[in-house]
This record gives sequence, C-alpha cells and structure tokens, in this order.
Amino acid sequence: MAPSDRSQSSEPRLTRHPDGITAVDAEYIRTGLAAAHIIHEKGRAAFVDTGTNDSVPYLLSALDELGIPHDAVEYVFLTHVHLDHAGGAGLLLRYLANARAVIHPRGVQHLLDPTKLVLASIAVYGESQFKKLYGDLVPLPVERVVIAEDKQKFFLADRELEIIHTPGHALHHYAIVDRAHGNVFTGDTFGISYREMDTDQGAFIVATTTPSQFDPDQLVASIERIESYAPSAAYLMHYSRVTDIPRLAADLKKDVRELARVARSRAGSPNLFKEIAADIRAMWIDRARKHGCNLSDESFDAVLGNDVELNTQGLEVWLQRLESSASKRSKP
Repeated sequence: MAPSDRSQSSEPRLTRHPDGITAVDAEYIRTGLAAAHIIHEKGRAAFVDTGTNDSVPYLLSALDELGIPHDAVEYVFLTHVHLDHAGGAGLLLRYLANARAVIHPRGVQHLLDPTKLVLASIAVYGESQFKKLYGDLVPLPVERVVIAEDKQKFFLADRELEIIHTPGHALHHYAIVDRAHGNVFTGDTFGISYREMDTDQGAFIVATTTPSQFDPDQLVASIERIESYAPSAAYLMHYSRVTDIPRLAADLKKDVRELARVARSRAGSPNLFKEIAADIRAMWIDRARKHGCNLSDESFDAVLGNDVELNTQGLEVWLQRLESSASKRSKP
C-alpha cells in the first residue's frame, strides 16, 4: 500500500519549535487536531506518533521539506497504540528503511496483529467511520519493533530520550523525556490543548478519558510523574507545544477528578451517555469562559465536541468496570 497521490500535491503544515522539534499536522479529522512530531538531532531523526495511514504522505513530505533523508530516521516512538497515534506506523515504516518502532510492552501485540485493535476501534466508531478514518492497518514487522521498558533510554545521536510509563489514559501508554532540553512528549497523558482556545491567560487544557482503560487515579499519578521532571514544555499530540506546565498540570488534575465525579453522579441513569456528555460540555464551556475564551458555543462544539463524546464513552466503560469490580467483591 503506497501513500495517497495527494502527497504529491499537498504541502505538510509544519510548526517549527525550539530544540530541533517540528510539529507536522497529521490532517486527522480537521486541521489543528493531531500533530506528529519530528525530533532532529545532528543528522538523525525520530518521529513521535504517526497519525493514520492518511497522515503518512504528510509525514514523508515533512522530512523532505526539512531536508531530512528518509534513511536518517532511526525511531518511530508510539506513545500508545490508539489509532490516531499509531494507525499509520506500519505503512510509514515501509518508507523508512532504518527506523524501528518503539512500543510499550502492553501494546506490541496489537500492532503486530491489529485484529483485536480493529475490532475494539469499530466498537467505538462504527465500521463505516472506522474505515473512513483508519483504512486497512498495516501490521508492524516483528524484527523492526523495540519494546520500551520503563526508564529505558534511547539515543538520537548523543541526545538522550528517556521512556517513562504513564498509565491512566491507557495501560499501554508512555511519555518521552528529553531532559537536556526540558521537554516531554506526552501523547495523551497530559491532556489535550487546542490552539484555537489559547487566550491572554495562556493555553486551555482538558483531560482525555477515551475508551477503554481510563483510570483517574493512575492518570493523576502519571501527570505528577511528568511534573516531577520539571519540564519547561510539553508536546501533546492534540495539539503540540504548551508551556506553563505547573498551571496546566493543576488544571488537568482537577479536570480528571471532576470528570470522574460527574460520571459517578450519573451512574445508574437510563440516560447515562446523554447526561454525562451534557455535564462535560457545560463544565468545559464554563471553564473556557473563565479562561477568557470567546468562542461561540457552536465554535466550541466544532473544536471540542468530538472529545466530549469520546470522553463520555470512556467514562461509561470506567463505570462499568467499577460496577463489575464491586459485584465481584460482594459475592461470598
């Protein structure tokens, strides 16, 4: 499967950041929603996350625009195996002769054989939408996969990149600490922060609780672990660089706990999804207004509406796990 012909006519949308880091718009769903990142160090390069199969032409074009030979890419770091982050990995590796995919041990099997991952994603999106968003997944060749253990270090030229496991959003999630430059690449652990919602107060951030492994206690602990490295910048897939990390971490932990509280308060309702979604939307709009964001409610829905729905689905699954666990404990 080759990249789409649109790679010949579509220019990648690039945002150049300090420290040899470039965000590439993955063109997933809409512009400004998902960013893959390229780290470039002394002639060597790595990707952090890939987007989907449809993102691959843009990633390859980004290398060309940056003057990075395709064979200079050594690593494709996949923070977790959710398909907006890793769906294009198998296809991308076909065009990067020297690259290896770096994956959390809990996620490896899902990318070597994506069958279960596909079925789980279809359960979330529906078959038609799944095909539209992700297409046919290309399995990763086992000989090009590296399992990323906690605290493991990788080197890009002489630039140290440390893996830290960060469950909470997903059990198969890690972040990448670029300690010498004060950066951390956080996948979805450090939430989502769309640039349309920036104000004079800075970035606006919310948690992502998508299916199916959200755990609020784990997520708060992982956010605190990221904080412990005192980074000056975090690179999120949704969307790219944020600073003022202590403020954002405090906002994010508060949001995680409030999302869990909202879900618990609606447990048992016959209109569970509708009520949780309405609560999240109202809570986030209120927070955004206090942050100085002047987007209309309609524009807010265009930016964050999809995340409201996905978060609601994840909270429903979390409640089901709590109920199942309580039921098992109550049995003699």
